[in-house]
Amino acid sequence: METISILGVKISNISKDEALARAKEFLVDGQQHFIVTPNPEIILAADRDEELFYILNSADLSLGDGIGLKMASWLIGKNLKRITGADFTSDLLDLALAEKKRVGILLWKNGLSKKTEVEDALRLKYPTLDFFVESIGREPDAELSEKFLNFAPQVVFVGFGNPSQEKFIFHNLNNIPSARILIGVGGTFDFLTGHRRRALKIIRQAGLEWLWRFFFSRQKIGQPRARRIRDAVIIFPWEFIKRQFIHPLFYRPNVVCLLYKKDGDRFKILIAERQNEPGHWQLPQGGTEGESLLIAGARELREEINTDKFIPKRVFKNLYRYKFGNRPGETSMQAKSRQRHTGYKGQSQGLFIAEFTGRDEDIKVNFWDHSAWKWVDSEKLVDSVHLIRKRSAQRFLKKFKEFVKQK
Repeated sequence: METISILGVKISNISKDEALARAKEFLVDGQQHFIVTPNPEIILAADRDEELFYILNSADLSLGDGIGLKMASWLIGKNLKRITGADFTSDLLDLALAEKKRVGILLWKNGLSKKTEVEDALRLKYPTLDFFVESIGREPDAELSEKFLNFAPQVVFVGFGNPSQEKFIFHNLNNIPSARILIGVGGTFDFLTGHRRRALKIIRQAGLEWLWRFFFSRQKIGQPRARRIRDAVIIFPWEFIKRQFIHPLFYRPNVVCLLYKKDGDRFKILIAERQNEPGHWQLPQGGTEGESLLIAGARELREEINTDKFIPKRVFKNLYRYKFGNRPGETSMQAKSRQRHTGYKGQSQGLFIAEFTGRDEDIKVNFWDHSAWKWVDSEKLVDSVHLIRKRSAQRFLKKFKEFVKQK
């Protein structure tokens, strides 16, 4: 199956018939499958939310929704087959009915459509469909009722809105063992209940649903709906053009975080193992996002280890620069993956040094970035990191030793 990468999010380039055929296979293969329907707003959100980015790229099927994605694919010489979430939801309901599968629908308790309204609408349109509707909070740890779990749905629709629905599904797969297909559908059921008007078919085919929503959303400029339209129509195209055609000319400003603690007369330095790359240990790092090294380093470290129990000590600018795919031991697949995510041709790295003041239990690395962390003796840092990190680690360690001598 061909995939197209748009701002680093992988989209399955298949037709609606092919997607439904895959869904039919999902219902009988005995496994759980997660389907996402990214649109420009969701992809922009994932560009700012690393957890969402990881979750979208972990899905079994990713169906491109939104004319903006199709236009973006044209700019890279592809022709993405667009599948709207609303249409695919109707098709999945038809499939569940035909295959006699139980359907579970999870609604946000504060959403437009209430539980009874969705139930009435479903009974009217699908009289013989076996379904169960439940309204709950949209936090990842929101509890499902015993009735819902005993109903044992095989197709589950989650209408919490993005990114809550994707995060809820990802974190609750194991809590709904009967489910074979789980998909986030946003406000799709609001169309069924009549709370929202869907654009005329000719407008949908022309890719102008955003314009329809703008005029019929009953919201003023600056409110959520208008902001989402702005993101889809203005911000997304600009970000895509930058990522595709401007970033490849430059190095990404990056900050490497060297977190240390004193151990007697020696120093320990924290390193982390990259998610999905066993044995790839490195110093935590991330983009500066236009901030100073001091601010970016503190932010990145807080995000990476989920604690603020450290004291910033020093920063060093412009210590190391490299091109993706131009480092010993880096595979072409790794290089393409990193470039696809950022768009840049490489990274220009500064160093942020901080002293850890908490307890080891305070450190919790993000599952989407790293699978483990550990302290290593400063003298063993270079030997402990991955091959492609050794040259830069030597330079960072040298600066750390200079910092220690000056203390």
